[in-house]
Amino acid sequence: MKFSNFLFPESKTPADDFRVIEESLDEAVLTDELGFDAVWLAEHHFDGGCVYVDPVTFAAAIAARTKKIKIGFAVAQMALHHPIRFAEQIALIDNISRGRMIVGVGRGTAYNFYEFRGYGIDPDEAHERLLEVEDILIESWTTENYKHVGKYWQVELPVLRPQVYQKPHPPIIRACSGLESTLEMAREGRPFLMNLQSDQTTKERMDLYRSTMFEAGFDEEAVARCVADSWVWRNIFVADTDAEAEAIAVPHFRAMRAYLSDNRARMNTEEERAAQAAAVTGAARDSIDHGLIFGSPETVRQRLEEVDKIGVGGIIIHFRLGAMPYAANEHSLRLFAEEVAPHFREPDTDSN
Repeated sequence: MKFSNFLFPESKTPADDFRVIEESLDEAVLTDELGFDAVWLAEHHFDGGCVYVDPVTFAAAIAARTKKIKIGFAVAQMALHHPIRFAEQIALIDNISRGRMIVGVGRGTAYNFYEFRGYGIDPDEAHERLLEVEDILIESWTTENYKHVGKYWQVELPVLRPQVYQKPHPPIIRACSGLESTLEMAREGRPFLMNLQSDQTTKERMDLYRSTMFEAGFDEEAVARCVADSWVWRNIFVADTDAEAEAIAVPHFRAMRAYLSDNRARMNTEEERAAQAAAVTGAARDSIDHGLIFGSPETVRQRLEEVDKIGVGGIIIHFRLGAMPYAANEHSLRLFAEEVAPHFREPDTDSN
């Protein structure tokens, strides 16, 4: 089971932006030094919920400051990107990082309607735009004299430069918020990113994902490979004791969820708020029991053993919850890397 750090830094006021951005860069470097497998970047606009807003630009900064860690998006909102510009940017960062990019893509937020309005995009078009952009990305990275005439994009280019470092192209992983989109990835033989869910829901979806791949004709090796390349999201905080972890993590988790809700109430229109209220967001996102793992290293390790039994490829871990002080977050990261993660690593067979 692989472990990664989801950099999703909240900044409540413009005056905090510079500090939180600097702290997030430091956190990425620390994550690399501690031996995590990947660092993931989000994309949200206009509300301070994700202070760096642009994962592509931030990925370039991280690529220049780190050495080994994979850099992924969880996710880039493809409805908000020009596909050729995005393809060029990814190709450049793939070269800067010497092949460390993971291109996590999604339709974009289902509830922050103000993000789409800010870009002049109809949110009802988001899923179709995602599908079209995925096709363009792969073809632009692998095809010369490429021409595409689609519903949203008409492009023609002789060859994309620079070429991507990874061949034939960096891995593309789609985020799946619901069961049907997860099973769609299974039928196509593709890995996926799962949003925050309870352990029970995670197990049910992983079991159905595997069985659907087998039903679609994929063999055990292909299924194992896709599972290994799939990731699930968890919020985790580690402290020296259970009591200390609870005292720090729970208030910041609740404040983070409240800040997100307040932003939507303030920035969405009345009609958009009605549409949001009609949607099902999933209980795990707001639940202390299902949406947050916290405790001493031993307690967190025991909780993660339940996730490990499910058989997931990796965990996208959101460590810094909301406006949590950086010092507390840094201590949590170090405890996890030094006292939790080693229990889930494969033994070094070369040592004998």
